[in-house]
Amino acid sequence: MEFSRYHPAINCLYFVAVLTGTILFRQPVFLLLSYCCAFIYLLKLRGLRALFLGLGLLPLAALFALWYGSYNHFGVTVLGVNFIGNRITLESFLCGGTWAMVCAAAILWLGCLHAVFTTDKIVYLLGRVSPHLSLYLSILLRMVPRLNAQRRRIELAQRAIGRGKGQGNLFVRMRNALRRGSILLTWLTEGIVTTSDSMRCRGCTLRGRTAYSLYRFDNRDRSFVVGMCFLISVLLMAVLLDQTMIRFAPRVVMMPITPLSGFFYLAWAALCLLPPVLETIGERRFDRLRQTASGEVLPF
Repeated sequence: MEFSRYHPAINCLYFVAVLTGTILFRQPVFLLLSYCCAFIYLLKLRGLRALFLGLGLLPLAALFALWYGSYNHFGVTVLGVNFIGNRITLESFLCGGTWAMVCAAAILWLGCLHAVFTTDKIVYLLGRVSPHLSLYLSILLRMVPRLNAQRRRIELAQRAIGRGKGQGNLFVRMRNALRRGSILLTWLTEGIVTTSDSMRCRGCTLRGRTAYSLYRFDNRDRSFVVGMCFLISVLLMAVLLDQTMIRFAPRVVMMPITPLSGFFYLAWAALCLLPPVLETIGERRFDRLRQTASGEVLPF
């Protein structure tokens, strides 16, 4: 069973938990596990299209670490001196790399969130609490794929009349690019206004309104919540024991890695890999049942 088919509250609670841990945990092992697990889950959700995003963030993280280490000079372990005479320290470089990995892992988790969450889930969760916010978020998420499709249609139409990307000299290309951007911006504005008026006329912004939904909190969702709460409780123990933090000034200080630390790492990896593992188990079980059913001879 796909994780996107779980109850929307379960999806929301899970992504809030993993994003909170990714942002708050500074220990390198936790960050590396978060990045790898998010990359694996995004590959499962989007296929090879996520390969470019996952691998492309690594050189950007390294560049940010170099930039941060060049302009921040705290720490006592000197690695060298830059071209203006300021020292580059190991502590500042590691601090910049930590912040970069936090951002990279969070971006991958947000990509997973965008693939799992749909507009109807947002309307279901926020329709009663904040109808206006629910309306704006649903319009925004729905507009992203439509914007890409409309951009391709505009490019195809403009290319047919000699105003494509590679047609004309430099100044003509710049003018055509501005024209295509103006067309896309006009379409986007009109689409947002039209969609907003349509949803408002249907009573989407009324507080306390009811809406039809297919979501039901069943035993599968309860089992997922129990397992997730257990793993979150273990991670809260890691936070209380200061296993998730690292300090860089004046030198790198963190808790030593012990067998207990390995237990916390395992709990964090289990939490991050919970949806893809459950999906893989469900797919294999379904394939086994299908093979068993196809091998049976139906009686006449």
